[in-house]
Amino acid sequence: MLKTDKERVIAELAKRLKETETLIVTDYRGLTTSDLAELRSKLRQSGARFSVVKNTLAKRAAEEAGASNLLELLEGPTAIAFLESDGDPVGVAKVLGDTAKATKLLSIRGGVLQGSEIRAEQIADLAKLPTAAVLQAQLVAAIAAAPTAIVGLFTAPLRDLVGVLDARVKQLESEDL
Repeated sequence: MLKTDKERVIAELAKRLKETETLIVTDYRGLTTSDLAELRSKLRQSGARFSVVKNTLAKRAAEEAGASNLLELLEGPTAIAFLESDGDPVGVAKVLGDTAKATKLLSIRGGVLQGSEIRAEQIADLAKLPTAAVLQAQLVAAIAAAPTAIVGLFTAPLRDLVGVLDARVKQLESEDL
């Protein structure tokens, strides 16, 4: 790789490190090209880009970006999942965690969540949470349940009155026979 190419890669990576508030660093040792392609596809659905990075260039980019907390994570074969602004950190953590369990090859080293350093164990805990879509559905269900309950409370006395009147009508009809 030419020096100009290296400088361009470092500048691009440093820019991504500065702009991205959430990223997860992994060791992809042993994954095949098709495994990586499938993983990239799944991560894109959760709003992340998965990039294999050369450690020497990544370390220089981290220093340039002021992300010195990432330096200790950049050992061995490294790939980083960069979350887009609309990405779902829980979804990305789930995809990486599921891939790590399924392949036994991918390992999560740590990362940055909303600008704060996060360890691999915390990422595993994050993966146990419901995704943003599930949380949104639960919120909508909770919001919809309140008006339904209120309507039920207002209609209950009327429904009870109708039941009492219906029973009285049946009682009077049975007396007339």
